[in-house]
Amino acid sequence: MCGITGWIDWKLDLTTQADTIEKMTETLALRGPDASGTWLSRHCAFGHRRLSVMDPANGAQPMVRPMKASEQHDCVIVYNGELYNAPELRQQLLSLGYRFQTSCDTEVLLQAYVEWGPACVEQLNGIFAFAIWQTDEERLFMARDRLGVKPLFYKLEDGRLFFGSEPKAILAHPEVDAEVDVEGLAELFIIGPARTPGVGVWRGFRELKPGQSMVYDRNGMRSSTYWQLKALPHEADETTTAAEIRSLLTDTVERQLLSDVPLCTLLSGGLDSSALTSLAVSYYAKTGQGNVHTYSVDYVDNDKHFQSHAFQPNSDAPWITRISNHLSTNHHSLQIDTPELIEALEAAVLARDLPGMADIDASLYLFCREIKKDATVALSGEAADEIFGGYPWFYREDALLADTFPWSLAGDLRGDLLSKELRELLQPQQYLAERYEQAIAEVPQLAGEDESRRRMRRMSYLNITRFMPTLLDRKDRMSMAVGLEVRVPYCDHRLVEYVWNIPWEIKNAGNREKGILRQALEGVLPLDVLYRKKSPYPKTHNPNYLSAVRSRLLARLDDPSCPLLPLLNVSQIRQLALSADTSSHFPWFGQLMSTPQLFAYLLQMDFWMRHYKVKLVL
Repeated sequence: MCGITGWIDWKLDLTTQADTIEKMTETLALRGPDASGTWLSRHCAFGHRRLSVMDPANGAQPMVRPMKASEQHDCVIVYNGELYNAPELRQQLLSLGYRFQTSCDTEVLLQAYVEWGPACVEQLNGIFAFAIWQTDEERLFMARDRLGVKPLFYKLEDGRLFFGSEPKAILAHPEVDAEVDVEGLAELFIIGPARTPGVGVWRGFRELKPGQSMVYDRNGMRSSTYWQLKALPHEADETTTAAEIRSLLTDTVERQLLSDVPLCTLLSGGLDSSALTSLAVSYYAKTGQGNVHTYSVDYVDNDKHFQSHAFQPNSDAPWITRISNHLSTNHHSLQIDTPELIEALEAAVLARDLPGMADIDASLYLFCREIKKDATVALSGEAADEIFGGYPWFYREDALLADTFPWSLAGDLRGDLLSKELRELLQPQQYLAERYEQAIAEVPQLAGEDESRRRMRRMSYLNITRFMPTLLDRKDRMSMAVGLEVRVPYCDHRLVEYVWNIPWEIKNAGNREKGILRQALEGVLPLDVLYRKKSPYPKTHNPNYLSAVRSRLLARLDDPSCPLLPLLNVSQIRQLALSADTSSHFPWFGQLMSTPQLFAYLLQMDFWMRHYKVKLVL
């Protein structure tokens, strides 16, 4: 995994701009701590930071290879990601006469472009964001993986295109200002910490959408969608469906276990991570690679303060021990204390370049930082709930019938937190409704489906295209901020395509959340682990956390220089803070983020506006 950045300019000679592209590149040093490289031509400049995973001795970027038809012209690539079908593609290209100088997938991808041009993306299985400059046509081609695991931001302005793995690379250009307009504020206050696909929050910034590619040349910019979910009939019975899921998941995990550096799995003791760990252990045993290392995270004194509820029915700790002992993994457990969790809120903002999921981000950042001491690659169970229908809102009638995103059922309460002036400017309810209608309009329809099936297809689509990207973005930013590559096998597009079209009554086999996945994994996991009720990513239950974020927020609101003051209904937030206790539940975002996370988010926003010197353009 790596960090990429670049700059296309038709008016300026970029060979004179080495200092600028190096400055943009260095902002991504944490994503790629192992090596740095730049490439400049008259109208194109590329920068790359490398995290070495495959073929560490080779594969330096930017990488240059000649065009197939002419040795006089080259293709140049900067690439962030992993191709899990690189061996097959390499063999196919060898049969077509190509020769390789490295064993890394960067060269496979570049040669695939030389052979197939933009259509190469249809051949790829992996997680990626890349840019290729074709010198003969003076043309930039960029693409992002199908599910959007790897980020890619850009800004087009006055005939110049800037791009980067993270906004910070673009913001490092001396002529790009740290500005946020009305749309950006609406995303932060109404949609956040999620984002509308394609919206970059910073003024003029866009994000290439999942499954999209883009061409930029002197004729302008043209984007196209090379992959999207399609509604197709599912004819297989329950038994056949379970067998296919198991086959696809096993193949996916084995492909993603390939690495030339230390690899581990993240283990919560739940279905999703336990399944990946079990499949990894089986593969390691088959290939003679020894024991798998596993990692888990919890919070100091959580055992004293844990309160079970519908979203989090029991503690993870006993289940982690159960599955680790069963699989004989080398397990490592991390505990986070409240002070370091508070301190890491700012590091999480710097990783995202935006306020985010508060302590949910900060804890993951700390967790990944600890893992990085021993490993460079980790497998995570992210995305199984969105794909297989594991969240509570798949089963709650109010969420299924709500005319809004099920993780944002309190849009009116959010609006009440804003100042009268900002509320009138943003029109919160209208903005949220428009974004929801935009999402619903995209849902593929299948002829003959009844209303119940259409409703579940709609819910699945919202989760895969709107909620899952929030968690994937979190996973990428927090892990890459410490130079750790996290792979997400449940995001294999073949698996997603297949499961997307499974009728709900089969997905929900046995009237259990993710029932068909459980059935597919029978024999892979012990029955008690296999049928354990879903428990989400752990969060702190320590009342000291609420006390800390509340007191800090109240102190910020007392500071006349606080940049949030003109944006917030300060009296409303003070009242909420002063009345909050451990039983308070402001339904702010999703199943994990309530009153303490709202306070922490506002703290993050205050820090973000100060640190980035954000200028509001309203």
